[in-house]
Amino acid sequence: MLFAALIVVAVVVLHGYLWLRLVRDTTDRPRVRRAGAWVAGALALLFAVTAVGNRALPRRYEPALERVVGWPGYVWLALAGYLVLALIVLELPAWLARGVVTARAGRGGAPRAAARNPTLAPGKAAEDARKEPATTRDGAARDDAGRDDAGRDETTRDDAARDASGGTARDAGAGVDRARRLLVARGAAIVAGLAATGVTTAGMISALGPPTIRRVRIPLRKLPRGMDGTRIALVSDVHLGALLGRAHTERVVAAVNALDADIVAMVGDLVDGTVGDLAPAAEPLRGLRSRRGAYFVTGNHEYFSGHEDWIEHVGELGLRVLRNARVELDGLDLAGVNDATGGTVGDPPDYDLALGGRDPARPVVLLAHQPVQAHEAAKRGVDLQLSGHTHGGQLWPFHYVTRMSQPLITGLGEVGGMPVYVTNGAGFWGPPVRVGAAPDVTLVELRAG
Repeated sequence: MLFAALIVVAVVVLHGYLWLRLVRDTTDRPRVRRAGAWVAGALALLFAVTAVGNRALPRRYEPALERVVGWPGYVWLALAGYLVLALIVLELPAWLARGVVTARAGRGGAPRAAARNPTLAPGKAAEDARKEPATTRDGAARDDAGRDDAGRDETTRDDAARDASGGTARDAGAGVDRARRLLVARGAAIVAGLAATGVTTAGMISALGPPTIRRVRIPLRKLPRGMDGTRIALVSDVHLGALLGRAHTERVVAAVNALDADIVAMVGDLVDGTVGDLAPAAEPLRGLRSRRGAYFVTGNHEYFSGHEDWIEHVGELGLRVLRNARVELDGLDLAGVNDATGGTVGDPPDYDLALGGRDPARPVVLLAHQPVQAHEAAKRGVDLQLSGHTHGGQLWPFHYVTRMSQPLITGLGEVGGMPVYVTNGAGFWGPPVRVGAAPDVTLVELRAG
């Protein structure tokens, strides 16, 4: 409940900010602002249902919910995130532009009523009076009393006219200022919208396309010459579910088979759903080809999807599940451990069971879903760990959040002096968008070193 409450608060703040910058700041029309508020509210509801709906509803309702809100909801999650990011980046330029607009309006919009409505100076009036003939002065004197009241009335009307003229000028200046501010706000909204839409669209093309092929050579000091050049096709995070189905599996299998690998290693997060829902989508895995076998270890998402059923079904598809187990492949040991989250359902990783009792002169490659598991593997003398889980961050720049919990995000690195390779994974989770982290299948070539 606490998680859901935090998500709701974050959703309200996020959509309030979007309404502020994209609607309120860009129009003066109350009707448009109200319509924008309704749209923002509907999108906030869609965002919240997509983000927490699967956690809040019984599991039997999850597939139906994802089919209804999956595509629009997850796409909006990505688009909203990049809209907020773009608007935040534009805050400083927009603030500076508003300052320039205000300064220009102050210099150019001040009323010049005196210049537009000149009046006679007192000195000029006295001089004209002296030049007037005496008879005229006498006649005028008799009329002075009558004219005083009319003069006062005329003066009052002149003052009112000058005040009105000045007020009109001030109003005009304020109108120009407001128009310029609207122009700045609309410009920022358009730039943010175009940027967010462009990034999200490119990310969708990347996420929904075929996985790229990455190749890496990794030397193992204890690898015998007879195993030099052993090739492992590394696959992770296929994430079959409401948004990725059988066609996606077929693309992945085709990419793997084209590598002609000695070993196929699938390191978890194959599915986001039950065997009953996704067995047809997983069926193409039966066609995986390799010389020394295809192997599988669990990821955290298997434990959300009925892991016991999936372990059995994956075995039926022809993959050998290394459930805290090890196999000997000529001069190489290949071990696998359960995902770190397996302990929550009584199926934890057991490194000693998987690695204990082996010949330390033989190299061992460990399959473990999460890179963070390398800390335990390094303590036990593992020569190489192959992992996934991170998706390479999936959505730049939000990959910095992933870095807070994992020692390595993508590619080849070291943990405790042990080499670790992390694939970006072949699918996606949540938004069907990948930015800065294309999906991949990696061909790992082991070299005697």
